[in-house]
Amino acid sequence: MSLATGRLLAGHNRIGTQALTSVARAAAAEALGVSPQDVRADWADDDGLLALSLVMPIAVPPLTAVLRDPGRVAAFGGPIWDRAVAAKEQILRRVTEISGAELSRVDIRISGATVSEGGRVR
Repeated sequence: MSLATGRLLAGHNRIGTQALTSVARAAAAEALGVSPQDVRADWADDDGLLALSLVMPIAVPPLTAVLRDPGRVAAFGGPIWDRAVAAKEQILRRVTEISGAELSRVDIRISGATVSEGGRVR
């Protein structure tokens, strides 16, 4: 529907796989504190919805800093497992919000760790 005229317009709108992948990589990178270039995203059909599979590293504090101050783990959002579980919902919500695509699920495989001095990621 045209916002200007309020009429339905003929034609099709499609969001390409490359665009969806870029959105998914950005959302995942934001959720787990890494660069979008470090995120691999793959899509599968899940009974008419999209299933997103991600492989990526996760940002962690320097281990020497954790030895000095175990609270650094909490400053990063908690243990790796808890962060990955929480990130699934955040990524699903963000990708849907930006693209309008309906996702059935998000699967995350952590492939490594990236040491970062920062704290909690969004």
